[in-house]
Amino acid sequence: MALFDCTVDARSGNARALTFTTAHGDFRTPMFMPVGTSATVKGVTTETLHQLGAQVVLANTYHLSLRPGADLVAEAGGIHRFMNYDGPMLTDSGGFQVFSLADTVKLDQDGLTFRSIYDGAKIRWTPEENMAIQELIGADVAMQLDQCTPYPAERAFVARAVDLSASWAKRCLAAHKRPDQTLFGICQGGMELDLRLLSIEKLLSIEQESLDAGGRRFGGFGIGGYSVGESHEVMFETLGTVARALPEDRPRYLMGVGNPTTLVRAVGEGVDMFDCVLPTRTARMGTAFSSTGRMNLRNAKYARDFGPLDAQCTCSTCQNHSRAYLRHLVKQNEMLGAILLSVHNLHFLIDLMARAREAVLADTYDEFLQSWMESPAAKDY
Repeated sequence: MALFDCTVDARSGNARALTFTTAHGDFRTPMFMPVGTSATVKGVTTETLHQLGAQVVLANTYHLSLRPGADLVAEAGGIHRFMNYDGPMLTDSGGFQVFSLADTVKLDQDGLTFRSIYDGAKIRWTPEENMAIQELIGADVAMQLDQCTPYPAERAFVARAVDLSASWAKRCLAAHKRPDQTLFGICQGGMELDLRLLSIEKLLSIEQESLDAGGRRFGGFGIGGYSVGESHEVMFETLGTVARALPEDRPRYLMGVGNPTTLVRAVGEGVDMFDCVLPTRTARMGTAFSSTGRMNLRNAKYARDFGPLDAQCTCSTCQNHSRAYLRHLVKQNEMLGAILLSVHNLHFLIDLMARAREAVLADTYDEFLQSWMESPAAKDY
C-alpha cells in the first residue's frame, strides 16, 4: 500500500474495519488512541504502549508549541524521536484547547490570538502558522485548525463557526505541504444536523477544488464538537447520520470521546477512531474501568479484597496486583497506583476496540453491540 492509502477490510452493518498506511506503519480500526498531550501518555512508557497494543498516540500542538517549542521538537528529529515512539502519531491542532480558554481568545477571520497558560505571553495563530507548527512537530497525521463550539450554543454562533472552520480548512489544506504527513479536515456544526451536513459539504468542496488545482486531499476526517457538555443521547441523535455522510474510503475520527459504551455504539454508527484523556485521568483519581462497571478503588469494600482488579482482563495490572493493593496505593497517593490503573484503563479501551474489529471482520457487529449493551459494564458508561 502507498503512503496514506486506506482499505476498507470489512463491513458489518454500518460498522467498518479499515487499514490505513503511514510512514511509521499501518493502523487498523476500530481503535482507541491514547492521548500523550505533552509528548507523554501520563505515567506510561512508550514500551508499555506497544505492549498494550496502542496503534496511534496523540500529541497536542497547543501544549508542545508552548513548551518545549515546536522548533526544539524538530531539532530533536521530530516527535517520534523526541519521545522515542516509533509507531504512527497524530497531532491535534490545539484549537479545542484554545477555545476552551474562551475568555482569553480573540478571534477574527484571519486567525486567533490567545495567551499562553504558562507565562501569559500573547500568541497569534493563523491556519498557515498552525500547519507550519504541526509540520515541525512531525506526526503522521495533522488536524486542521477549526473553531470548536460549546454546548449549548446559539444556532447563529454555531453557523458562524462552521463557516470559519471551512475557511480555515481551505487555508490549512493549501498550506500543508509535508509529504510524509497527511491532514484531516474537521466537521463542526454542534448538535444542528443541517449545519453538520453543510460542514461536510464545504469540506468536500474544498477538497475537490484542491484536487482540481493539482493539490492534496484530506487523508481523513475528524468529527469535532461532540462530547462538549451534551448528553450521550443528544450526541447520538445526529452522530450516525454525520459519520455516514463522510467519505467511505477514509477514516472517520470522533474526537475527544473515551466512554466505553459510546465507543461501542459509535462504531455501530460508522465511526472508526477515538481518543480521550479519560482512561488516564480517571486512573489518577483512583477509578478503573471493568467488565462489571466502573470501580472506585477508594471504596472501603476493596480494603481486604485480594482478587484481581478485573477477573476477565489480561493486562499486567490485573495479572499481578490485587484490588486491596491497588486501593492501598490509591489511598496513599502513591504514583504507582495511578500508573497501574492507567495501564489497565488503556488496555480496557484498546482491547474493547480490538474485539470490535474482530466482530466487524466476522460480520457479527450487531451481536457484539447487543452483548455489550446487556453486560454489567454498560450500566456505568
